[in-house]
Amino acid sequence: MSRTVNVPAGIFDSRPYGFAQVVVVPTPVGDAVHVSGQVAWDAEENIVGAGDIGRQLRKSLENLAAALGSVGATLDQVGSLRLYIKQSHMHEGKAIGDALKSVFGDNPPCSTWIGVPNLADDDFLIEVEPSPVFRWGDGQ
Repeated sequence: MSRTVNVPAGIFDSRPYGFAQVVVVPTPVGDAVHVSGQVAWDAEENIVGAGDIGRQLRKSLENLAAALGSVGATLDQVGSLRLYIKQSHMHEGKAIGDALKSVFGDNPPCSTWIGVPNLADDDFLIEVEPSPVFRWGDGQ
């Protein structure tokens, strides 16, 4: 059983950078779906919400939903998120919380907020990394 790389429509193709957006790893009881950290780039690598952490988080979560959807999974299956927040924007907790509530409502995943000095592009203010999602033997 080997892993399968998926290239979701609507998300930038990360393979030229040396990594996959989505990898599905078969296990004896189903599939483990791993998704790379998502940022506020559109499919053409344009930043969405420059300078606005709330908009960037919503776009990152939109990208995450598209990545999961490309293999039949949803945001409802995400158990936890790691949010890598540019240190200079750690004080914007309300905007971050509002963006999370706008997507997850009253049923959010667990999360860990980590301040970092920089992200892969200077314009990125936040990156979202989900825990693996599992598709059991019946595809759920």
